[in-house]
Amino acid sequence: MLGRKNFTQEEIDNGKATINEQFAVYKKLSEAIASEKTDKKLQSKLEDFEGLFFNNMTLVLDRYYVHRLRSVTGKDGTPLNEVELICESLMNNNGILQGQNVIKYKPDQSVVKLNIGDKIRLTAEEFERLSAAFFVELESKYLQS
Repeated sequence: MLGRKNFTQEEIDNGKATINEQFAVYKKLSEAIASEKTDKKLQSKLEDFEGLFFNNMTLVLDRYYVHRLRSVTGKDGTPLNEVELICESLMNNNGILQGQNVIKYKPDQSVVKLNIGDKIRLTAEEFERLSAAFFVELESKYLQS
C-alpha cells in the first residue's frame, strides 16, 4: 500500500471502536479480579499480562494507520511518532525503546515518558493516555475533509 495523507472518519472511528472494545474487556477482567478475594498470585499474573497486552495493543493501534506519511506526521516527538518509536522498538529491539535519526523524541514531552533504553511495559493508564493522544493528533492531521 502507498503512503497515506489522510484517513476517512469511518476508518478513524473503526480503529477507535476496536481499541475501545478491547480496552473495555481488559478493564472488566481487571475489575473482576480486583473485586474477588483472590490470592496475590492471580493479581501478579494480571500485572504480568497487563504489560504484554498493552504493548500488543500499541501495535494494533499503529497497524490501523501504519501507512502515515512523514510529510504529514512530521518529525517532532508527537503521539503519532511516539507510537511509531514504541512499535519499532517492540518489533525490532527486544522491547527496549530506541530512538532514530528522523524523529526528534524528547522523553519529558512524550505521553508515557519513556527514556531511550527503557524496557517497554505499558500499563492500562499509559496506553489509555497514549491512544487518546494518538487519535487526537491523527484526526487533526489526517482526517479527510
